[in-house]
Amino acid sequence: MPYLRVETNLELSSDKRESILKEASAQLVDKLGKPERFVMVQVVGGADLIFGGTSDPAAYVELKSIGLPENQTEPLSRFVCEFLQAQLNIPPDRVYVELIDIPRKYWGWNNGTF
Repeated sequence: MPYLRVETNLELSSDKRESILKEASAQLVDKLGKPERFVMVQVVGGADLIFGGTSDPAAYVELKSIGLPENQTEPLSRFVCEFLQAQLNIPPDRVYVELIDIPRKYWGWNNGTF
């Protein structure tokens, strides 16, 4: 049920995307305590994206999950920013992170909802 989408204006090789996908998935399991079989990660490179009027490296990130505790939003934002800085050298002040707690009845899967 956790879904992480990273959209960046950086061009990413298929090897780099694959590395980020696998590492982000494993990290979310650790950070959210959810089974990896339910974790979905998407990485989009080469997006038409400017931030602060420049096309310097930047990213927009969505993290959606059922039961995302409000007291974890700041640590999760920090995790995302540090992860992108380590993986892609994108400074934290060039990243927006949208954190969304989705009610179970609004998250569909396997012909139903959670």
